[in-house]
Amino acid sequence: MTQNQRETVMRKLALLTAAVVAGICVLAQDAAKAASAADELGWQMAIHAYTFRKFCIFECIEKTAGLGLNYMSLSGSVNLGGANSVSTTQISDEQAAAIQKEVAAKGIKLVNIGVVKLPPEEAESRKVFEFAKKMGIDTLVAEPEPAALDTVEKLCKEYNIKVAIHNHPKPSHYWNPDTVLEAVKGRTPLMGSCADTGHWLRSGLDPVECLKKLDGRVICLHFKDLVPEESKALSAAAASDKQKKSESKNMHDVPWGTGVGNVKAQMAELKRQHFHGAFCVEYEYNWDNSVPEIAECVKFFNATCAELAKQP
Repeated sequence: MTQNQRETVMRKLALLTAAVVAGICVLAQDAAKAASAADELGWQMAIHAYTFRKFCIFECIEKTAGLGLNYMSLSGSVNLGGANSVSTTQISDEQAAAIQKEVAAKGIKLVNIGVVKLPPEEAESRKVFEFAKKMGIDTLVAEPEPAALDTVEKLCKEYNIKVAIHNHPKPSHYWNPDTVLEAVKGRTPLMGSCADTGHWLRSGLDPVECLKKLDGRVICLHFKDLVPEESKALSAAAASDKQKKSESKNMHDVPWGTGVGNVKAQMAELKRQHFHGAFCVEYEYNWDNSVPEIAECVKFFNATCAELAKQP
């Protein structure tokens, strides 16, 4: 290779390196802008550990960090490695400390635990609140039976810990937001809703309308976008038309903004309500390799936050 050829190659390499560095800087700036927009709205995007239920909790933490997210919620049960899961609120102090150490090392904050059991027996429910206090977590996600609500309210006030009532699909007790509203009526603001938007779809409800009903009582969300199983090959618009015709529990997660949930309108409604809290990703599809699809959800969330933050 001649001297001129070597100089030409070196110039091209320098230009390529500069382009790569510039591209990285742009990505970093975009990520910073997105984070700033979410912060401005008072929102956090979190991974709900159930999304990675096939993996141990430490792999879940690793995957959350790999997605560029700084928030995570624990499931009602936790896989510490091995075949069996154990109740999250019954793990040992050593196991709890190991989880806390790992999330701290990854710069992740734990935002809630659930779904947990809060029975009418105060001593049993108190153990759950004590665990949340020990973990530095201020929200429990639960589906307490009506007989437990007085006990739950008492403990919420005592520990200054919120309880967000979760909705599983029809015919579970809290499938309809009206039931959640009745449960928290006249009670402390520390009690409200963990709005599972996908389960509302499975129950034949409109998530936007459900959020409107719960105005002021949404504490956190299990945020989803779904399509009916039989609509895999259809466009989102066609799937939406099909979903309107019949309710179906046979639906599955898709990247946010590509399903029938009208998720951008949901986010706009939450902004209108001045909601501050966590959008927890509970992605219940492609269990072995859902990270690429969740990455698309992250992009959608960041872009929508940036868009909404600019609006009055």
